[in-house]
Amino acid sequence: MKPDTTSPDATTADLPLETRAALGSGRDFWTTKDVAGVPSITLTDGPHGIRLQTGATDHLGLAGSLPATCFPPAAGLSQSWDPELVERVGAALAEEAQAADVQVLLGPGINIKRSPLGGRNFEFYSEDPHLAGTLGAAWVSGLQSGGVGASLKHFALNNQEDDRMRVSADVDPRPLREVYLRAFRQVVEDAQPATVMCSYNAVNGVPVRHNRHLLTDILRGEWGFRGAVVSDWGAVGGRVEAVRAGLDLQMPSDGGGSDAEVVAAVRSGELDEAAVTTAADRVAALARNARAARREGASFGDDVQQAHHELAREAAARSIVLLKNDPADGRHILPIADSGVTGSVAVIGPFAETPRYQGGGSSHVNATEVDSPLEQLRERLGAPVTYAAGFTTDGSGRNAALLAEAVEDAANADIAVVFLGLAENQESEGFDRTTIELPAGQLSLLRAVRAVQERVVVVLSHGGALELGQVKRSAPAILDGNLLGQGGGAALADVLTGVVNPSGKLSETMPARLADNPAYLDFPGEHGHVRYGEGLFVGYRWYDARELGVAFPFGHGLSYTTFAYSEAFAQPDDDGDGITVSLTVTNTGKRAGREVVQAYVAVPDSAQVRVPRALAGFGSVTLEPGESSDLEIHLDRRDLEYWDIRADRFVLEPGRYVVHLGSSSRDLRAEVEVDLEGEEVAVPLTLQSSLGEAMAHPAVAQALGQAMAAFTGGDGDGDGAATGEALGVDMAKMMASIPLDRIVGFSNGAVSAEQLQQLLDAANHH
Repeated sequence: MKPDTTSPDATTADLPLETRAALGSGRDFWTTKDVAGVPSITLTDGPHGIRLQTGATDHLGLAGSLPATCFPPAAGLSQSWDPELVERVGAALAEEAQAADVQVLLGPGINIKRSPLGGRNFEFYSEDPHLAGTLGAAWVSGLQSGGVGASLKHFALNNQEDDRMRVSADVDPRPLREVYLRAFRQVVEDAQPATVMCSYNAVNGVPVRHNRHLLTDILRGEWGFRGAVVSDWGAVGGRVEAVRAGLDLQMPSDGGGSDAEVVAAVRSGELDEAAVTTAADRVAALARNARAARREGASFGDDVQQAHHELAREAAARSIVLLKNDPADGRHILPIADSGVTGSVAVIGPFAETPRYQGGGSSHVNATEVDSPLEQLRERLGAPVTYAAGFTTDGSGRNAALLAEAVEDAANADIAVVFLGLAENQESEGFDRTTIELPAGQLSLLRAVRAVQERVVVVLSHGGALELGQVKRSAPAILDGNLLGQGGGAALADVLTGVVNPSGKLSETMPARLADNPAYLDFPGEHGHVRYGEGLFVGYRWYDARELGVAFPFGHGLSYTTFAYSEAFAQPDDDGDGITVSLTVTNTGKRAGREVVQAYVAVPDSAQVRVPRALAGFGSVTLEPGESSDLEIHLDRRDLEYWDIRADRFVLEPGRYVVHLGSSSRDLRAEVEVDLEGEEVAVPLTLQSSLGEAMAHPAVAQALGQAMAAFTGGDGDGDGAATGEALGVDMAKMMASIPLDRIVGFSNGAVSAEQLQQLLDAANHH
């Protein structure tokens, strides 16, 4: 489905004003109005599965929903680092949406994981904008290839649940452009989603729904968005101002009250009628395109359900991250099949029996079936499998009898597989977390099991980052399942037993402690404002800049085999706007496997504030043992440029770019350099420019020489007596920061303001 607001069929100018205004708000909770030949369409949650309510929609949209495939939520799926797989998931979601007569699916969520405490982080891809943008574009492409529109959300800076409907995200221009809008730009430019969802919050004091700079100037003017802007559900207060800013569709229905407000505003001259017509045109085009893309006879029968469940299993298996795999008795713990197990396997933890596979809130899917890790392990392992809960998920987590049973099972087994994590009521839409620690009862269980069993594997289920120091110290092997959707049980069993070689990589940093995270002192703000004080240094960029230790770095993920990198090479694109990197990857182990190669860019000689390294591209290869393959990774200009606050635009800085190739952000194995021609930013000299800035211009420097001599005691050639040595200062450095208009006073009449301005005008002219 491609949005096309230029179609003559989308013109609504001849309709009565009341009708045009009515097109800009919903009919009920999930559908738009059917008026004047414009068909009604259905929009529904969610990003990792269809959540279509059964029967009549209720006022809050929280009633039960039809069965649908629950694919891994974004936090889990992102760990695949596999755009092709994400696109296939999007295409499968389109099939189910077509069968359910849904025209727009509300996703993907690509907001940056600014803080690990974000309650809705499980719905978002990453702390890194390039990874989020690449996977988000793949999801949109897959969905819209099946004739179903996407709703890219939540635009913009919706990074917390605390006070989410009012809070102002106060952010500087560079992080706004380079971090928080970067992924949205990529998805819009590369995939053209049918809609973009306007978020609840404000940005720098202006509610997004009223923010013309975001909704019109940037989204449409700079990025070329052609679809409709729809509000998050209940996000619009003051629809007249929202229409003026560029909002097209208010959801859900408010009973027609805002329609009347829009009409009255036009009649009174408060609102330009053309804005109402434009919004109506966009909604009409969305509805007509969506209806035209309907596939008659689409069904979600048993064969499709089974195929999608298998895809959910595949996606889950590719998204599992092997965090740690130390040897015990001379052998690696995992896979179990190769670890020398001859006796029983003790499976411990309620998440093994009843898996945690998705987050809570509006994206909660009524799964068609759910694989149990315990049952799947029993099917796959030749050895006997025992099960003990060990703890509860009711809040306390502690139960002496359950603990004793689990410890006994572990002591009598050859290996213990302990499932730990967060229950659904501990992270959900609607509230932020207050800690990233696992419940104390779970950590007590792990310590007790480790005391009686050397071979311990921990399997983690969670939607947000965790503090894993205790787990890392206690368990020789750790698998991160994150949230894996309905096929996660089979996927975990496949990886544990070695049927699947793990290839997932972390899409966010696992910090050593909460206090180390970049947003720690500013999150979640106060009095309606949250300051993005960390600036550009979000996620791994912060930890690298401060050289902080982490539990597991961004991009980390081990394998049951090993890989070597060689013959790395980089060259600028023909147009000079990007870089193409190539290298050879060799499987140096004994198993077939997939390696994700990550390319991080540094600009060491930059005149701007830069992060140490930033992800600018990635690619993967799947190799048999001993096999080598060439891999090419393209680094786009969008990931190399910076936002220049003086020029108010993106700039590709000229100079040396260093590309680090690695298996994680801290496992960097090759380094290549390339020089880019870039572009110089011409900043006019003014009387407020500094002396240092002016002296960098040869003509200005020469003309200012005599004036400088008047108050330095020299002769204008730089070797005067008043060098500052007697005062113990570097006179040149001290004076470099003086604004030019102060030179008039300091020169003791040697130069006038008029002479200085003439000099600057001449310099700027050249």
